Amino acid sequence: MKKGISLIVAALMLGGLMLGGCAKTEEPAAGAEAAPEKVEKQFVTIATGGSSGAYFALGGMVSTLLNENLDYVNASVQSTGASAVNATLLGEGKADLAFAMNDVVNYAYTGTELFSEKGSVENLRGVASLYPNFVQAITLESKNINDISELKGKRVGVGAPGSGTEVNARQILSAYGITYDDIDEDYLSYAESVEQLKNGAIDAAFLTSGIPNAAIMDLATTKDVKIIPIKPENIEELAKEFPFYSPEMIPAGTYDNEEDVETAAVMTLLVTRAELSEDTVYDITKTIFENLEALGNTHASGKKISLEKVEVGMPIPLHPGAQKYYDENK
Repeated sequence: MKKGISLIVAALMLGGLMLGGCAKTEEPAAGAEAAPEKVEKQFVTIATGGSSGAYFALGGMVSTLLNENLDYVNASVQSTGASAVNATLLGEGKADLAFAMNDVVNYAYTGTELFSEKGSVENLRGVASLYPNFVQAITLESKNINDISELKGKRVGVGAPGSGTEVNARQILSAYGITYDDIDEDYLSYAESVEQLKNGAIDAAFLTSGIPNAAIMDLATTKDVKIIPIKPENIEELAKEFPFYSPEMIPAGTYDNEEDVETAAVMTLLVTRAELSEDTVYDITKTIFENLEALGNTHASGKKISLEKVEVGMPIPLHPGAQKYYDENK
């Protein structure tokens, strides 16, 4: 009896082993789809600028495009103090893409001007040169200020601390022989500058951005805005020391201006950090340039972005991923 039971148990165990072996080697049925692999998300932080500026608007659209077109990317936008802050964030690995003006990017990469004490940010790499940024010195008609030289003794919003606007304000003033010792400077963001002009706390303000600037447009709905011209001869003199500046015109009708207004401009760049992979930056660059219409519909500055101008005013090396895309699309 015991022998019979042992034989039955042995047979059952052998059958189980055979079934187990079959299960391990069984192929999926013909035509059956394999289970999709789980995509590991890569977080991409985009550093922009004040919430009323072109950087923030365009950064928001870039974030949307990346999330819609790249399955492995989870992009988000960070509002910041703009160019100088953004370069620092990239250097510290706290941002992956950033908008910044080419003059400030050069200072960061070479460790000069704003970065003379901080040191150089050597991991900065270019993605694209995007569009000109206009230095907009604004005041109100009631202030009766018609020239930059007339800012002496006035209270002036010079931009947020550590911003590219503040650098521009200081340099433009210097082209007219004015230093901060000659004015009452106030370090204000775009929105703060407009608010202070509205309530009479300041006499003028510098805002460097694409045009039209939403904060200035908001001001123009309740106040008579005047753009103070920056003369070509002063810009040319300034460019001897700072070659990033070029003369530009703010077209008539941009705000309350009935005529074109002379001013200075620098280029807006999209920059990244060297540590981001070539494939990721390639995909980001491709996504942006295949969706230029969406960027143009988001902000007027987006209409000026083109493949033909991606290296204009680029003071740092292009990231290999961006370079690969441009080489394929020359």
